[in-house]
Amino acid sequence: MAYDSSDPSSPQRDRFILSKGHACVAVYAVLALRGFFPKKSLEEYGADFSMFMNHISHHVPGVEFSTGSLGHGLPFAVGKALACRMRGEKWRVYAVLSDGELDEGSNWEAFMFAAHHHLDRLTAIIDYNRLQSLGSVQDTLEIEPLAKKLHAFGWSVIEVDGHDHQALIETLSHSDESKRPRAVIAHTTKGKGVGFMENEVLWHYRNPSDEELAVALSELGFDA
Repeated sequence: MAYDSSDPSSPQRDRFILSKGHACVAVYAVLALRGFFPKKSLEEYGADFSMFMNHISHHVPGVEFSTGSLGHGLPFAVGKALACRMRGEKWRVYAVLSDGELDEGSNWEAFMFAAHHHLDRLTAIIDYNRLQSLGSVQDTLEIEPLAKKLHAFGWSVIEVDGHDHQALIETLSHSDESKRPRAVIAHTTKGKGVGFMENEVLWHYRNPSDEELAVALSELGFDA
């Protein structure tokens, strides 16, 4: 992505929208590492009156849009991509969605709209871990065959291992000449790397105890 951490509002920046706003801690950490604000600020996360809210907040430098109610991020990203086209600009727009979020009809309207207007500077990345708030995606509202549906809606579709950083870099760096918006289906495992968390919907909400946190950090190769 093109960005300037010293000027988060630069008109030429690429836009990143985290539609699954509950995953904000990952974005906050990346922004701190890229110099948008001091790492020390992350200690304010979740505190009263902190800008580092539990769902991503546009008050944080580098964050484009506050999200939390699912189904809003992609339509917003589509609007940004359309504005880019209408202004003759060259920046790109990226949106990260959850798989369970695709239950929302607003996303499918956005998929149709983006394809109709050939918004080829838009990329939607779908975190496909097959679990959502209270159960599996399959049992809640089946979305398969997802790749075929997105292709039928007029998108260029790529499937990738969402834990393979090199594969993600290659996929997102690939130049698509189809003049279509691009959907990257990133196959992931919820709780990856922590044995007692992997593929367990319990950890969609629950905070680990001190003992569980120590075990998790150890399994991930960090000191508690």
